Amino acid sequence: MTSLANATILPLAEFQPSHFALSAVGKVATVTLNRPEKKNPLTFASYRELTDFFLAAQKDEQVKAIVVTGAGGNFSSGGDVFEIIGPLVAMETKELLKFTRMTGDLVKAIRACPQPVIAAIDGICAGAGAIIAMASDLRFGTAESKIAFLFNRVGLAGCDMGACAMLPRIVGQGRAAELLYTGRVLRGDEAERWGFLNRLLSRDVVLAEAQTLAAELADGPTFANAMTKRMLEMEWAMSVESAIEAEAVAQALCMQTEDFARAYHAFAGKQKPVFEGN
Repeated sequence: MTSLANATILPLAEFQPSHFALSAVGKVATVTLNRPEKKNPLTFASYRELTDFFLAAQKDEQVKAIVVTGAGGNFSSGGDVFEIIGPLVAMETKELLKFTRMTGDLVKAIRACPQPVIAAIDGICAGAGAIIAMASDLRFGTAESKIAFLFNRVGLAGCDMGACAMLPRIVGQGRAAELLYTGRVLRGDEAERWGFLNRLLSRDVVLAEAQTLAAELADGPTFANAMTKRMLEMEWAMSVESAIEAEAVAQALCMQTEDFARAYHAFAGKQKPVFEGN
């Protein structure tokens, strides 16, 4: 099973996935979980391939934002019952730990890539699918979205792939506890009220709106955006004092970029800045 330590990293231009669809328009890549006949479940192979993709994104100079979505009116139903859960029942502890670490590697890779990641969610978004949405930077959904952290439904703890660390920071401790203890469905309108969804949109535009925002972010000061993502990640474990110092260093680095100078000169000339990510 792939881990962050031993994965082979390919440039995104050479990435040809077998277990999801990949397209690119301009500086935006769209990852589509693409097994619609089964509501886009994950398999051992798709976990590995998605992890490899986001590892490659960390080194890529062309793609500046990423959208993740699902085919056929659903995001993802999570781990495939017969291709993942069935084999897990027969594994021993050492193999199981390799698997759980491998699934966590996917979340680490999503969080570590410098590009903003936007999840466009419709229909079923459950189990590991809900985790991928949670790990994304922004989430757009529909009234038909059905988000569920189903781990307790199969006799497992809610502490899967970082859920106990990340979900409370998105929706709050009490709400996260409710979702992780019960595995109940969080529907689109409630998910927006709770802050899990950034925007609630109609099914016919949710993907397009996510791609539009991704394109706007990709045209922005991408070095600075990557720094924002990195600091959002790092500051979870910092005191306020440490965070202020870390942000001082980060912002000083951003002030050395050409994009910062471009913004100043554009403002002085009453023009819109054209950022180049350097």
